[in-house]
Amino acid sequence: MNKKKLSNEEKLLEKIEKESLKKIKSEEEGREIMFGLGLFGIVGWSIAIPTVMGIALGVFLDKKFTQSFSWTITLLFGGVILGSFNAWHWIKEKTEDN
Repeated sequence: MNKKKLSNEEKLLEKIEKESLKKIKSEEEGREIMFGLGLFGIVGWSIAIPTVMGIALGVFLDKKFTQSFSWTITLLFGGVILGSFNAWHWIKEKTEDN
């Protein structure tokens, strides 16, 4: 009878250990998911803002000055390039922190 009681206690301890390990693992995965989503947002905004600003400035310059080329398209590409460098910087900085 004592062996059976010990066996039940061991089973209970094993069950508690398994459940606690599952909980720890899920918490770690949750942090990784949130980190990924946060980084995704930072990258998106760091590209979108310079691109939209470039378009707005380009539209203004196209209306103000007539040129043989389009300021809007030129500054759109400039904004995308600037935003991409900015996103690369953010990714590099955030991955070095972790």
